[in-house]
Amino acid sequence: MFHNAALKRTGLTPYDWGLVFAALGLLMIGLVMVYSASIATAEAKSAANQPMFYLIRHAMYLVIGLGAGYAALQIPTDTWQKIAPILFVIGAIALVMVLVPFIGREVNGSRRWIPLGPLGNFQPSELMKFATILYAADYTVRKAAHMQSLQKGFLPMFLVMLFLGGLLLVEPDFGAFVVIVCIALAILFLGGLNARLFLGLIVLLAVGFVMLVVLSPYRLARVTSYLNPWADPYNAGYQLSHALIALGSGELTGVGLGDSVEKLFYLPEAYTDFLLAVTGEELGLIGVLTIIGLFAWLTWRAFSIGWQAGLMGRNYAALVAQGVGVWMGVQSFINMGVNLGLLPTKGLTLPLMSYGGSGIVANCLALAVLLRVDFENRSLMKGSGAVGSSSAARIRRPYNEGGKA
Repeated sequence: MFHNAALKRTGLTPYDWGLVFAALGLLMIGLVMVYSASIATAEAKSAANQPMFYLIRHAMYLVIGLGAGYAALQIPTDTWQKIAPILFVIGAIALVMVLVPFIGREVNGSRRWIPLGPLGNFQPSELMKFATILYAADYTVRKAAHMQSLQKGFLPMFLVMLFLGGLLLVEPDFGAFVVIVCIALAILFLGGLNARLFLGLIVLLAVGFVMLVVLSPYRLARVTSYLNPWADPYNAGYQLSHALIALGSGELTGVGLGDSVEKLFYLPEAYTDFLLAVTGEELGLIGVLTIIGLFAWLTWRAFSIGWQAGLMGRNYAALVAQGVGVWMGVQSFINMGVNLGLLPTKGLTLPLMSYGGSGIVANCLALAVLLRVDFENRSLMKGSGAVGSSSAARIRRPYNEGGKA
């Protein structure tokens, strides 16, 4: 527990500027690399032969995302907790709407988007990741006294996740399903879920994932091509083999910014799912390690902020912060693993960097809520009343008692 001297400390800055600069660094590197990776595609596909087509759109998404993040930063975590169920229901409705003919848009056999005219396409699964963090944290805090119970603690959340998983697999969006399940499970575990239930669930999920792969020809093809992409480099192993060629060509320092060969219609999804491969080709191992380091720092800071909030008895804020860390850590790890040939292709973008409006906006919202948790922690440590009476009243509560009945 914090001492009185620590609570009156005045040398703390209002925000964790290291976290802010790491996030902004990833956003700016992403902007540059999206431009570099998309020039050839933009010249070929845009009606007016505009090489800056994707750069302009991505910059627009960044402005919208940063604006939404700034607005979210003004909202106390108590308010986020109150509206969490509403946001979760809205996200679930959006996932249903994607499957409705003439509303959802189908691309490459997947129905994951809702057209929004000049703003592009809205992908509800990205909003659902953010909403899952808020809702799972709220659920865990409310059910704190029942986290050792299968029927009262685990089963209701399991049924909700089962429903969401069904919607995502119908689209299909297996990658988003994996990330959302990881977020929900991590928050339940950190919130005190019975260890035996957790281990049993992990085993069941592993069996379920294996069955989903075995029973789906295209998923099975992805796994077999991942194990040996050179066995069929012109078909099932095409993406991975060209990603590995790009990364190998970059060596230590890269071939130079803008000089990638693989982005010239060899590597599919060069500015979305495989942006890291183009980055490795142009900026080399140094560029890739820089990105990995920034994501590692961001994830570590999210868990540290959550740990600090937990020590102060701010249970909901603690779980939200750690949920953001799980999201950023898991999704970036999967995307990097796919680009490096360590994992089968999942169709997941690199957070904060890959092209895509829904992902950028959702990432900015999540980081803004994380910064809000950190701001409230620092305000309480300095003895300020800036976080509201309900948060301040919980400062002396133990982490494992739960913030609500």
